[in-house]
Amino acid sequence: MTGVVLVTGGAGYVGSHACKALAAAGFQPVTLDDLSRGHRDAVRWGPLEAVSLLDRAGVADVVQRWQPIAAMHFAALAYVGESVTQPLDYWRVNLTGSLNLVEALVQHGTKHIVFSSTCATFGTPDVVPIRADAPQRPINPYGASKLAVERVLADAEGAHGLTSVALRYFNAAGADPDGEIGERHDPETHLIPLAIAAALGTGPALTIHGDDWPTPDCTCIRDYVHVTDLASAHVLALRHLLGGGASARVNLGTGRGTSVKEIVTAVAAATGREVPHRFGQRRPGDPAVLVADPSAANTLLGWQPAFSDRIVETAVAWARRA
Repeated sequence: MTGVVLVTGGAGYVGSHACKALAAAGFQPVTLDDLSRGHRDAVRWGPLEAVSLLDRAGVADVVQRWQPIAAMHFAALAYVGESVTQPLDYWRVNLTGSLNLVEALVQHGTKHIVFSSTCATFGTPDVVPIRADAPQRPINPYGASKLAVERVLADAEGAHGLTSVALRYFNAAGADPDGEIGERHDPETHLIPLAIAAALGTGPALTIHGDDWPTPDCTCIRDYVHVTDLASAHVLALRHLLGGGASARVNLGTGRGTSVKEIVTAVAAATGREVPHRFGQRRPGDPAVLVADPSAANTLLGWQPAFSDRIVETAVAWARRA
C-alpha cells in the first residue's frame, strides 16, 4: 500500500520517527511544520511544507496540492507545566490548529487521520494501569486541549465520515536505534535527556519535581515507551484505517511503571557516571502515577513494544553522538 501521508509536526520528536517508519512501510510522508519547535534537519524522508497549522488558508492549500490518503497529526504544544501558566496558547495552537487541519481534510476529501493524543487526557486515574475506556478528567490545559480534539474527531466522523485513531501515548522516550534522529526539545523538559545531560556534564544538575509523592520511593511513576515503538503504532493505525477499520481510541505504553529514582539509577549505569540531582517542588498538573493498559492497542492494531527495553541505551547513544 502506498500514497502520500500528511504528517503535521513531522520535524518534531515523535513525528520525525513516524516519517521514517512511514517511508520504510512504502508511504510518502509530507511534513507540515512551521519549525517553531521542530528541526529542519529531522525532515529526511520526504518534503517539508513550512506552514503553521494556524494558517488556515495555508493548510488548505497544502492538503489540496498533495491530496493525501491520510494524515498523521502530531503538531501541538506539549509541555504540561507550560500549559498551566500559558493556557490560552495551548487552546489556540492545539485546538484551533487541529480544527484548521480537520476542516481542510474534510474539504478536500481525505478520509482518515491518526491523532497523537496523550495519557494526560485521563488526569489522575481511579485505577492503574489505565484502560483505554477509563474516565477522562484532565487536570491541566494540555490534556484538556487534546481531549477536545478527540471530541472534534468524533464529531467530524459523524458529520463527514472522517475516520480516526487516537493514540494516547504515555511517556515517549529513547532515540532512533540507527542513530539518525533523536530527542531535541528547546527547552528540554523530559526526564531522561535531562538526566543524561546532567550525567555527561552537558547540562545542569537534574531537578526532581517532588520527593513526597504517594509512591514506593516517593517520586513520580511513569510508563516509558520507546519512540520507535510509538512510530510503529502510528503505521499500524494507518493501515487499520486504510483497510476499512473502525475509528478507535487506544493507549500506548508498556504496562510497566518506572519511578524517577529508577530512571536516575538506569542513566547512571548506562553512562558510567553519577547523575547530579536535587529535589524541587512538585510540578503543577502532574499526577503521581501514570501507567498504561495497552491491551486495546495490542488487540486492535497488533501492536507490541519491541524497543522499550532499550530506551536509556538509545538515548545515551544519541546524546553522545549529538
